[in-house]
Amino acid sequence: MLTEQQSGKIFANRIVLAIMASNVLLQLGIWIRNFAILLYVTEITNNDPIYISLISVAEFSPIFIFSFIGGTFADRWKPKLTMVWCDFLSAVSIFVVLITLFYGSWYMIFLATLVSAILSQFSMPSAMRLFKQHVPGSELQSVMAMFQSLMAIFIVIGPVIGTLIYQKYGIYISIGIMGVMFLCSALVLLFLPKDIENDKNVQANFKQELIDGFKYVLSSRILKAMGIIFAVCGLAVGIVQPLAIFIAIENLGMTKEFLQWLLMASGIGMLLGGAIIFSLSKKISPQVLLMIGISVSMIGTIIIGYSTNVVLTIILQFINGLFLPCIQIGINTLILKNTETAFIGRVNGVLSPMFMGTMVIGMSISGMLKIPLTLSGIYLLSGVLFLIGVLFIIPILKLKEEPKLE
Repeated sequence: MLTEQQSGKIFANRIVLAIMASNVLLQLGIWIRNFAILLYVTEITNNDPIYISLISVAEFSPIFIFSFIGGTFADRWKPKLTMVWCDFLSAVSIFVVLITLFYGSWYMIFLATLVSAILSQFSMPSAMRLFKQHVPGSELQSVMAMFQSLMAIFIVIGPVIGTLIYQKYGIYISIGIMGVMFLCSALVLLFLPKDIENDKNVQANFKQELIDGFKYVLSSRILKAMGIIFAVCGLAVGIVQPLAIFIAIENLGMTKEFLQWLLMASGIGMLLGGAIIFSLSKKISPQVLLMIGISVSMIGTIIIGYSTNVVLTIILQFINGLFLPCIQIGINTLILKNTETAFIGRVNGVLSPMFMGTMVIGMSISGMLKIPLTLSGIYLLSGVLFLIGVLFIIPILKLKEEPKLE
């Protein structure tokens, strides 16, 4: 267990607290957006799986396209300034979308997700750089667990808040609240301490820095293995992510609003799982965490795809959520511990597209695959892909030394 002194150091860290407060506001805005857009699109398209999958494509495709560029620029720019401007510009873009949505086509609603997803590719690596600079290495996994627990809280309450706000106020107010949340996040980040001046020559060749990022990843056995695992698991997640609403509608015979209770069960599991990992973070290697998480996801995903029992599905959602922090915390810790500060942005820029790119591919084809493969067949295929990911983790289980760039 973490000692009270160790926990106190984390919670007393000004960087951690500021980014946590910012993340609270962003998560609130994102969950309101997610459910407002999902429910709005399902209503006006009569549950069309193609349009529903396009919501996820709009959210995640920019991660694949801009992650390389964003990660490289994040290593060049000052992290605090980058994060503030990204949240501010996201807020401005959301209000512009709101105005155009009011006067134009409903298709503009996808742009609200698209722009904020693009800007997040510059701000997220900057947050990781701040953690690397200001959090001791021995506490990194604990900080990741703490932030995972925060995300889990919003997976519990986010769907309920998002559904209630949409049902009571409609799409325009929901999108407007999202913009306000991003703006407030930018204001909170202003309280971060001044950026550390970088001695690096900012006029260095951008193309060369990008190439150096790829070379850095290829020089590390762990980071190379992570790239393969990211790609396989990204495809596994992508082909089922847009179809979760059909588990509620088709398998369980419920309305589309029932999805919020499935996500709530998963969120409660994530909250508990994050707390457990926070307590055991010094005793379990990130490789083992990752393997446990993917293995449970494999089994849970397959059974959920075939389950027609409401209670069983909710229990499985809880179990999946309980072990999901193992994946996310394991991944983040492996990257932070095995990457030098100067390469954090670029390593994220190389690895994230491996996951997000295949995830977007999966989301793009999931709606089309649903009819020939059936819903259960797609969930079975996802489980098989998770199994492949597990097989690639085995070779790195015993690697303890952080890789060095030759």
